[in-house]
Amino acid sequence: MPTPLDVLFTDPDNLPDDGPLPQAVIDEMAAYTDYLDATVPPKRVVDRNLLIATWNACHFNSLTKKWSLPKKTRVSPKRDYRCLWAMTEVISRFDVVALQEVGGDLRALRYAMKVLGANWSFLMTDVAAGAGGNHERIAFIFDTSRVSLSGLACELVIPDEAEEFGFTEGAFKKQFARNPYAVSFATPDTTFILVTTHIDFGNEDTERLPELRGIARWMQSWAADANRWHHNFLVLGDFNLDRVGNKLYDAFVETGLEVPFVLQAHPRTIYGRQDDPTGSSYHDQIAWFSKGKSKLMDLELAGGGICEIWGRLLTDIGLTKGSFAARISDHNPLWVEFRLPA
Repeated sequence: MPTPLDVLFTDPDNLPDDGPLPQAVIDEMAAYTDYLDATVPPKRVVDRNLLIATWNACHFNSLTKKWSLPKKTRVSPKRDYRCLWAMTEVISRFDVVALQEVGGDLRALRYAMKVLGANWSFLMTDVAAGAGGNHERIAFIFDTSRVSLSGLACELVIPDEAEEFGFTEGAFKKQFARNPYAVSFATPDTTFILVTTHIDFGNEDTERLPELRGIARWMQSWAADANRWHHNFLVLGDFNLDRVGNKLYDAFVETGLEVPFVLQAHPRTIYGRQDDPTGSSYHDQIAWFSKGKSKLMDLELAGGGICEIWGRLLTDIGLTKGSFAARISDHNPLWVEFRLPA
């Protein structure tokens, strides 16, 4: 059976060394493709739309050149071709995907780009040094047949006047654990800046809360600047938040950032439950300023949600959620759809 991964197998060094494609993988991916077709809107040409997603890909480093690793194996990494197929199937549904936890070893990313094809490209940061950075990169993967770069690509850093943004004196010497990454994109009729980050998962009061408050104030100041680039500005990524009403969430939204209602009830990680939206983590967010001087959103929201991964992928192996996270992720891809101007 031909697969999207066949492009990898034109190089004999990339052939899986555990035999032919297992029937279980074929059946699972057929079902998962049907699920994605029913969950994520198609990329429209006539009534045009824009599909944006964020995904913490959980140590997206290297991968093993096998189709499917068993539950008990000493092979490392645990991410294999089956996992890569599933992940690229998700990514391909969107126009731009912000990826967190891209590692220093880029094999998984390089192979993913080959599978996605010639119309796909990416931008990424260098690895974040230091204990808080966890040797991670942040990346944007985007469909060049739908969007293009429009000129801006930068990491956000703390200015000398750090106290204005909620940081303590001398914070400039520390910076963010992983600097937020901003890139601007364009369609034929609109432009937009995406700012993605992965907030430090440290002590709630001394590390997470100051960083969350600081980045929210930084973005508010940037959005309100008289010399701003244009009128669409979105914040997305893994903010290591807890649910609505928690002081971390309050710090995130206190400057006017709004999380759309359509995303409120969805569990952000595989440990959350759809039937218990207040009892699970709220790490991943897509938000924007829609009021006041910082308003920078002219796009019409059409929908949003998550792509479920737990319970739909690798179901025949009998993995724990922790083991599943090492192969796919412990975060659900989070997405929104906008209608573009006619």
